[in-house]
Amino acid sequence: MRIVSLLASGTELACALGAGDELVGRSHECDHPPWVTRLPALSRPTFDVAGSSADIDRLVREKLRAGEPLYQIDEERLEALAPDVVITQTHCEVCAVSPGTPGCGFTRQQAVALETGSLAGILKAFADIAAVLGRPEAGARLVAEARARLERWRAATAGLPRPRVVCLEWIAPPFALGNWGPELIAAAGGDNLMGTAGAHSTAVAWEVVRAAAPEVLVVAPCGFGVARTAAEMPALEAQPGWAELPAVRAGRVYIADGNLYFNRSGPTVFETVDILAEILHPGRFPAHHEGTAWRRW
Repeated sequence: MRIVSLLASGTELACALGAGDELVGRSHECDHPPWVTRLPALSRPTFDVAGSSADIDRLVREKLRAGEPLYQIDEERLEALAPDVVITQTHCEVCAVSPGTPGCGFTRQQAVALETGSLAGILKAFADIAAVLGRPEAGARLVAEARARLERWRAATAGLPRPRVVCLEWIAPPFALGNWGPELIAAAGGDNLMGTAGAHSTAVAWEVVRAAAPEVLVVAPCGFGVARTAAEMPALEAQPGWAELPAVRAGRVYIADGNLYFNRSGPTVFETVDILAEILHPGRFPAHHEGTAWRRW
């Protein structure tokens, strides 16, 4: 089978199911596992993604107001690859290629679109894609392993104090992490203060973050790794009342790899609960991901 994945989490999923050697093309965002970057990239953003979070937010809003696409597909190259299956998504037109992206008018190909906003939805998508790829047993194993991991963390954190947590998935403007994020925080033993499980992440005024008075603040912007997030932190530090936040006073502000762990609906999202448990309960659990997936600010 010839597979094109126009979704980073779809690429991760295909590899986790043992179908990585059947991938023939990817999106510009697909970078995990690292070897997939050798595959031809068939998409590109139509706006500059190298600027600050404020610049990116402005450009995206301008595109949306004008009714212009955020991504473009190399349709000729896609056609030449002649895939049997094309993986895309319908959950968020801002974050990744969707069936409505120019060049995504698949005809001969079998298009599979993931629509996930919760952990249950992600697990259902794992099973659905596994069935399409002819690997239902591998899908069932992956789902079982993910569920077992969540249950282990729920049990491990059940008797621990639950710190009050705000997790931001964007900086300027601040976005409260929604979708599956609140479920991950709960499984890791935290009390999520902002963002609604199963609902899209939403922009909030800084005053709302300040009023929430989080004991722990996790900053994991969509599409940003740890280094890029660190470069953006002065914008948060400049906000009024920053120094008075309980999390700041306690030295419990953390930056994390939002690109790989927090904002993709692939297999690595279930590793995010490990990261959150390390952050929320320092000294209780080994900090295996510190310095790579997260660090204290």
